[in-house]
Amino acid sequence: MIRIRPVRIEDAEAIINLLNPLIEAGESTALDTVFTAEEERIFISEFPVRGVFHAAEQTEDGTIVGFQNVEPFATYTDGFAHVGVIGTYVERSGHRQGIGRLLFEATRLAAKDKGYEKFFAFVRADNVGALAFYKRIGFEVIGVAKRHAKIKGRYIDEVMIEREL
Repeated sequence: MIRIRPVRIEDAEAIINLLNPLIEAGESTALDTVFTAEEERIFISEFPVRGVFHAAEQTEDGTIVGFQNVEPFATYTDGFAHVGVIGTYVERSGHRQGIGRLLFEATRLAAKDKGYEKFFAFVRADNVGALAFYKRIGFEVIGVAKRHAKIKGRYIDEVMIEREL
């Protein structure tokens, strides 16, 4: 069984253990530098007050099998205060098992409580699984940024998606 809860600083090691292999593989994320546990602890401790950061935890043993966060789109103007940038990461063995959907429902409700009205994200065009997931939960493709990321010397298109809350 999976429980969705706010991320805690103690989750830093589990989060990087899930995230760093994806970064190292150069697939599914535009992130290109692995993180240390200390860097992740700092990221969690300094996470924006208006942000939402959830972990998907197995209730049997406390293993973190996914996480999702929303950060303000821009802080230099209130004109974008209603828009949050969302990111979702689920352990490969947990794909297509409803973990992402559970994370999204908890994140969506928490984000609405914090005044967000819309989610926005860039998703790698070659990450067909992530694009399919986001479409299943109501996101729409609004454009493609060509050659937007450069990972390991290779240009990658980024698909822009959004969803009203």
